Amino acid sequence: MRVIATPRLLLEPQIAAHADEMFRVLGDPAIYEYENEPPASAEWLRERYTKLETRRSRDGREEWLNWVVRLRSSGLIGYVQATVDATGHASIAYVLSSAHWGRGFAHEAVAGMIAELAERHRVRRLSAVFKTANHRSRRLLERLGFSPVPQGTPGAIELEPDESRMVRIVA
Repeated sequence: MRVIATPRLLLEPQIAAHADEMFRVLGDPAIYEYENEPPASAEWLRERYTKLETRRSRDGREEWLNWVVRLRSSGLIGYVQATVDATGHASIAYVLSSAHWGRGFAHEAVAGMIAELAERHRVRRLSAVFKTANHRSRRLLERLGFSPVPQGTPGAIELEPDESRMVRIVA
């Protein structure tokens, strides 16, 4: 993995040393409006990041690519991540502190990650699952060229009733 530079951001490969600063970022309650909860402690987060530094699932079938998102002018504001399988499919996710919503940082960070996935990791298909009520996430994915997958589509992954999935083919 390498650092990804965009006009306003640096996406740094996530390592255990990021845990303390990311613990503060992930303490933002607005992030959890739709799902999940903040990490229990900085130590817990450090242990998780240490495991993710392997960059591979235990069986070796998936590549785990995680970057922290840093403003070029200051500190960390969130993360982007992709789980890549051998078929060239990546499941992506992203989280930014609410203090940085609405300024195009999520679009810039995810677009930078997608370019890296296509160029260096041979990713050709992308997907993202999100809570249907999270309109901000839906709009971001639409701006990035993702399209909805209708519920009940044959071969689609099982979703919770309150979830949606969007996909994009990378040219």
